[in-house]
Amino acid sequence: MAPKKKPKESLSASAKYYRENPTARSKKAATDKKINARPEQKKKRSESGSKRNAAKKKGQDIKDKDYDHATNSFVSSKTNRGRKGEGGR
Repeated sequence: MAPKKKPKESLSASAKYYRENPTARSKKAATDKKINARPEQKKKRSESGSKRNAAKKKGQDIKDKDYDHATNSFVSSKTNRGRKGEGGR
């Protein structure tokens, strides 16, 4: 069963936009699908998963952290996802 939708007031501006504009939402989904199918993106996901599993095995605390390919270390998700970089994020 799908999780319940968040109330509209708790969504970000872009989430509100995509919820209200199904055409834009489907276009974004198609673009995301192409990006995630790229070999270099698959390699990054695979590498991140491997690093996470290795860190867990070592007993490192990696809760709420992402593997950062720029610094080759675990950093907070907020820092990693907010950084300017590939794709102009």
